[in-house]
Amino acid sequence: MEEEEMLKENMAKNHPLLCMIVGLGSLITIHVYGENSQEGPSLDGHYSEQMQKMQALKASFMRPSISLSPNFAPPSLQAPSSTRLYRVTSYRADPTGKTDSTEALMKAIAAAFGGPTEGFLMEGINNLGGAQINLEGGNYMITKPLRMPKIGVGNFVIYGGTIRASDDFPKNGYLIDLSASSAGQNEETKASSDTDENLSSFQSPYHYEYVTFRDLMLDCNHRGGGISVIKSLRTSIDNCYIVHFSSNGILVQGGHETSIRNSFIGQHITVGKDPGEKHFSGTGINLMGNDNGVTDVVIFSADIGIQISGQANSLSGVHCYNKATGFGGTGIYLKVPRVTQTRIVDCYMDYTGIVVEDPVQLHISSSFFLGNAFIKLKSIKGVASGVNIVDNMFSGDNGGTDIVQLDESIATFEHIDQVVVDRNNVREMKMKSTLARGSLHANGNSWTIDFSPVLLFPNLIKHVQYTFSTTGSGLFPNHALRSVSENRVVIESDVEVPATVFVTVDQGVWQLASR
Repeated sequence: MEEEEMLKENMAKNHPLLCMIVGLGSLITIHVYGENSQEGPSLDGHYSEQMQKMQALKASFMRPSISLSPNFAPPSLQAPSSTRLYRVTSYRADPTGKTDSTEALMKAIAAAFGGPTEGFLMEGINNLGGAQINLEGGNYMITKPLRMPKIGVGNFVIYGGTIRASDDFPKNGYLIDLSASSAGQNEETKASSDTDENLSSFQSPYHYEYVTFRDLMLDCNHRGGGISVIKSLRTSIDNCYIVHFSSNGILVQGGHETSIRNSFIGQHITVGKDPGEKHFSGTGINLMGNDNGVTDVVIFSADIGIQISGQANSLSGVHCYNKATGFGGTGIYLKVPRVTQTRIVDCYMDYTGIVVEDPVQLHISSSFFLGNAFIKLKSIKGVASGVNIVDNMFSGDNGGTDIVQLDESIATFEHIDQVVVDRNNVREMKMKSTLARGSLHANGNSWTIDFSPVLLFPNLIKHVQYTFSTTGSGLFPNHALRSVSENRVVIESDVEVPATVFVTVDQGVWQLASR
């Protein structure tokens, strides 16, 4: 009983509201029993017992309190854990965009970087535990790039607002700069930055890990670029709208596994047929690293939609109508030395095509090419190997444009192996393929089938199969493949007969090396 009284006194002192709720709950319970009971004597005893408890509780409110252990607290009333949410207006960022918010945004980022950590991600990269820099739906003007104050951190997010470059923003800068360089930092944040010292002693090949930029509109004001990601691992750029860049909408250099998805990127805000389209410049996405992915992204204005100079990248669900090929634009440009190793799947090339230099291990499939958009294989060192261009749709204006073209202005393709261009369907453009079939019926002793209009590579047939069928009564002529030259196949027989020849040729068959 003594411990019960002490508990009541402590609750009366520290939690009067809770006690009132308990008391009201008891009264309600009595009232319900009273109204629904059918047996008076049993209810009267219960009522008397409840009243005695209420009177004892009321009396306990009037007694001096006795403190319990300082560690005591009801589970539902425990103090909340420390937060990792950093609201930029708390650091005096101006959400109206009328004044410079660079310093305030950098303070919010610095606070997140200086917050509690949860061990490490990759060795040497501190885990910020999901720190969130919340832009709170504001529109913030900045005069200098938002460059990260230090390296060796990961697991943080910047999201939820608009960032706009001022009229004096540096033209070579990026609105958000995820890089290790401290050059160009404003003096207010540079004093507290340990980037240079940290970089000189940092051993990891990656400077950041698991960083997310999402739900952002970035207006570059025709000065510089949108987002720069340098030597970062597992970075996500999601649901971003990046416009008015003069260099790159997004630059990824070095690092590994950057994912760009569900975003819209354009130098000018337009929906096509822009009167200034021929003057579009800049690059929507510039991938200068390996193992990155671009998914469900629209590039609606730029000179080059996506440029890739790293290996093992993947593009899917990309819609490029950045600048028409007729105006000199390129939808996707692959400029990868030695080994391409790029997959382009389920993309929409809208009046702008794909250019690939010396393709080695390239896969393009299930994509739609509209408005005479085509694929160009450009020879730099004369190599094309392991190329699949299959199951695509091409639609043009009946102007005679080849769906796949060769650019041999620098060097001729001489090392060609395992190149397959096949099973594409074409409307009002010219079919090009590495595999062709033809037939010819004639009465004579020589049959010539010319595959040059359809075959991709000139004067290159690696494999021929043919069937010789004659209806000549009583004749069983000898016949043979006599010539393969300039993509023409000649079949001859030793006697004149009425016959049909069926021929299949292949330019890209892989062959076993002779022993």
